[in-house]
Amino acid sequence: QVQLVESGGGLVQPGGSLRLSCAASGFSFITQTMSWYRQAPEKERELVARISPSGVTKAYANSVNGRFTISRDNAKKTVSLQMDSLKPEDTAVYYCYVQFGNEYWGPGTQVTVSS
Repeated sequence: QVQLVESGGGLVQPGGSLRLSCAASGFSFITQTMSWYRQAPEKERELVARISPSGVTKAYANSVNGRFTISRDNAKKTVSLQMDSLKPEDTAVYYCYVQFGNEYWGPGTQVTVSS
């Protein structure tokens, strides 16, 4: 079955960095676009970044463009999100996502940006 497992969340001070990883299994990873979403308290879930199967094409939300970098390792079936210059408004649960027919979500990892 499809599994997505995020890791790397935690508490960081404003201006700091974190790197999230998502380990995927149960599907043909190399053929799928992968995405990171986030959901802050009392807000709707929003797309953060997306990466094409080859890793060549990437897209970012305006709010994170220039600060976050998405990447993937097709051999290891992982997708990562490098988050730099973090702000308090980046505080959220971050989810790994893939869609092929159905939608699949990981359980999420909490990122808290606070001094």
